[in-house]
Amino acid sequence: MRHQPMEHRPPAPLRETTDVGLRTAARELGLRPREFELAVQIEEVRTVPGPEGGARRVPRAEVERIKASSGFPGMLRERLRVMGVREASALLDISPSRCARLARAGCFAPVSFYVNRYRSVVWLYLAEELRDFAENNPQLLTGHLPTGLRAGLEAGTDHRARRWRGRRVGQLTRHAADHWERAAVRASVLDDAVLAEAVPDSGERARLRALRPGFLEVRSAAEATRDVLEDVCLAEGAEEIRWYRFLLDADLETARAAEAPAACATRGAREPGSGSAEGRTGRPSGAAPGEGRPHPGVARPVAGSPSSPGPRRRWTLLRRRRPRPWARTAG
Repeated sequence: MRHQPMEHRPPAPLRETTDVGLRTAARELGLRPREFELAVQIEEVRTVPGPEGGARRVPRAEVERIKASSGFPGMLRERLRVMGVREASALLDISPSRCARLARAGCFAPVSFYVNRYRSVVWLYLAEELRDFAENNPQLLTGHLPTGLRAGLEAGTDHRARRWRGRRVGQLTRHAADHWERAAVRASVLDDAVLAEAVPDSGERARLRALRPGFLEVRSAAEATRDVLEDVCLAEGAEEIRWYRFLLDADLETARAAEAPAACATRGAREPGSGSAEGRTGRPSGAAPGEGRPHPGVARPVAGSPSSPGPRRRWTLLRRRRPRPWARTAG
């Protein structure tokens, strides 16, 4: 019997993935790491949550959309162009001192910053936003500043750090998966004392710390520089602190309300008389007297909390350049 030759079929085409990693997207868009990080933060490049809470990814359609846009890649790089106050003053055609005063008054917001060798914060501004400011506020570029602005500056007003925090908090809350993550973003700009007053429950504070995002990506920095970076991330002044506490209270109220039905159902299933050893005694089967479930108002110890054994870690708003796969990142 003659064997029939086997039919050779072409291999099935590989299914195109719907999203790509951040490094792949940066390479395809021709952006350096810092440029791509900025593009994600100002949402020039849209990202989506990664699988199982991993690092965020970029939809393939988003990469193709940007590559197909007019003037790519030059226009994209121009929209990401940042500058310090001296270059900004040249762009606005004003003196550096006047440019710095307008920035301190909050007329335009910094998009990024770095700490120089003197451990001073150097703020950076988007060229595109500076041009928009000049076009819409020509009266602030010449002559005397308005009385209100002058009075605030003489009193020591400096809105640069606050405006940067507001921009970053807004972006991170838009990336949050639920109200607990939104609350963690609000809580991250409050120092420990303020947070303990705003959230008395230690279990809830531990939960917020576990969900705390990284505000900055740190490549290499001395301890003193890291302290400066972390100070910039914390709210300052009674008005700003009160504002973030208000937002935190609102998010926590919503988060607790969303979990209340599930908690009630769980408690109902464990009511005494259900027939189980736990239902009859109020403690798990085989547990010794006094080892029942904690009081409803007391959270179980969480690793890293003051009530749990083991080493305690120092919480930080800074993120290493190469975060672990399960760390939540903003880009």
